[in-house]
Amino acid sequence: MDGGQIIYFVDIGLLASLKFPSHWFENTPQGKFSLSMAFVQSKYYVDSLSENTKRGLRQKVRMGIFPSQAPVGYLNDSRTKTIVVEKKKSKIVRLAFERYVKGNQRLEDIAEFLAKSGVTTRTGKRISKTKASFILSNPFYIGLFKYGSELHEGKHEPIISKKLFDEAQEMLKFRGQPERKPQNEPQPFCGLISCASCGMMITGEHKFKRQKNGNVHEYTYYRCTKKSKNIKCSEMSLRSEKLDEQLSSLIKLVSLPKDWAEELLKMAEKDFKNSAQSNFAGVKDKEEKVSSLSKKLERLLNGYLDQVVDEQDYRLEKGKLLSEKKSIEEEISTFSHKQNNWLAPFKNWVKEAQNLNGIARDTDLFAKKVCAKEIFGSNLLLGEKLVRASAPKILNSFGKFGGNPWDALRASRILASKKPMSSLMVGTTGFEPVTPAM
Repeated sequence: MDGGQIIYFVDIGLLASLKFPSHWFENTPQGKFSLSMAFVQSKYYVDSLSENTKRGLRQKVRMGIFPSQAPVGYLNDSRTKTIVVEKKKSKIVRLAFERYVKGNQRLEDIAEFLAKSGVTTRTGKRISKTKASFILSNPFYIGLFKYGSELHEGKHEPIISKKLFDEAQEMLKFRGQPERKPQNEPQPFCGLISCASCGMMITGEHKFKRQKNGNVHEYTYYRCTKKSKNIKCSEMSLRSEKLDEQLSSLIKLVSLPKDWAEELLKMAEKDFKNSAQSNFAGVKDKEEKVSSLSKKLERLLNGYLDQVVDEQDYRLEKGKLLSEKKSIEEEISTFSHKQNNWLAPFKNWVKEAQNLNGIARDTDLFAKKVCAKEIFGSNLLLGEKLVRASAPKILNSFGKFGGNPWDALRASRILASKKPMSSLMVGTTGFEPVTPAM
């Protein structure tokens, strides 16, 4: 458009001539023809440069290299033209994911944590709530990346596991739901306990008592939401202090005794030394699944190139297949390289189980809620002003694999008063995690 206007201005005499160090154009047929050719050549140069640049970016994408600025936790290596892990910030990003999936922190809390840890944007600004949400939903941290609204496999090193990333997406989806009563401050134990009579959730509310002398006392009560249409609930409310006391008592009952911990660690150490060093059958089975997914991706690409599959369906299905392939590859890595890495997490669990008394005595109610949620899950009930936990799922099948370790510990404590300790020990199978191949 600019070229056409300039030629028009020369034609009508508004521009007498155009002179440059290497070219000059006058208001003659030859001058205007040369000027037109110069504009055409410049347009061709710009378009060719754009196409070559896009071709280079597409080639980098096919090679598994993200052709843009690296996200927080990574650096662009100017020497190798690749993206490498930034050791310090990558640990902070991993901690941010781990904090968020626990469910007791908001995006604002994650942004605050990143700011205190020295993590900022590329321009040096503070991480906002929106930026924190983008970080937690970025698949780059598990070895994938989005380019042109399409998911691709990257060659960069992941800094979190696929399982942790999926848990973060579930938490983002859960916490992204609008609150029904945003004007009320959520109470610590909300969402943890159900009503024993009608099965509805227990909610918390503030009450104020004003005395004649002017003193005002604030109390927090927990009660059934009474939303059941079939059952008329008659359960009474319970003071926050009483609920905290009863919940702390339940947590203390699950604490691992010292002699049990010593015996478990001895058996685990012995089992660790004698455990199998390979699991070839399981790895082979999963490698076949990865090969099958790679073939599906290739067929999907051929269908897209042959115009059998439209672009939107291609991108959607490719994203699903790449996500599934990444999960299986992570399982293969666990089978191949971390078969005996169960000992360290087991020792940490034993230590955590021994420290439950300290958590029960703590005044941090939100931390206590997280601990109770992990131990009891959705098995806490409130009825007749008394909090109780339903029987662990494996109580009737004690000694079998499966379930969660807290259920096994609870079942052991229940059976400890009825049977000798030798009957509570595991059999000859051992402590190491059972894999599908076994």
